[in-house]
Amino acid sequence: MKNYEEILRKVPLFGGIGDAERDQMLACLEARQQRYAAGELILLAGQPVKTIGILLAGRAQVIREDFSGSRTILTELVPGEMFAEAFVCAGVKALPVTVLSVSECSVLTIDYRRMIQTCPSSCPFHAQMIQNMLAVLANKNLLLNRRMGHLSNRTTREKLLSYLLEQAAAQGSDTFTIPFSRQELADYLCVERSAMSAVLGKLREEGVLSFHRNRFALHIR
Repeated sequence: MKNYEEILRKVPLFGGIGDAERDQMLACLEARQQRYAAGELILLAGQPVKTIGILLAGRAQVIREDFSGSRTILTELVPGEMFAEAFVCAGVKALPVTVLSVSECSVLTIDYRRMIQTCPSSCPFHAQMIQNMLAVLANKNLLLNRRMGHLSNRTTREKLLSYLLEQAAAQGSDTFTIPFSRQELADYLCVERSAMSAVLGKLREEGVLSFHRNRFALHIR
């Protein structure tokens, strides 16, 4: 894990735990590192899942597909972010989402059952990790509520502006970069790409915003 020290220090699950103690704990938990090529399935909907994933490098997405094949992006994952933890903690037997690598990825997996059991090596920071997990789940719930806030808007224009205003606030600037392509943004907001592109063009004509690819600038504040 030496190549990913900086990333691991930023993972909320290991908050308050030093590097040496974290590495000792990961060895005790038999954590494993796996690599995936771009476009490869990391987790597949319908399958059982018993491990928590942490993205160490690359880019991945949590997606949901309906019976017609329509895809919705639920979450964009960047290095240091966790995935599948809510489903594992809830004991979901069949994963309702798919995790897909967008670029070449490196992933750390931790067996949830070993994490919640008494550590055989009596790692002093084991309890701290469990407390951190509760905080992670609470924060993920807040993120879900924020996304529902975007989707609760009735029009594509309102959804777009809601999301873009949030990104500007999160990055502390009216000029910012979003992690999505046009199709990915449409999938994330659950709108048609053509309709969304038309709305973006209209907003630019009105002077509300300007953009180039995934770089945006808001002119309304």
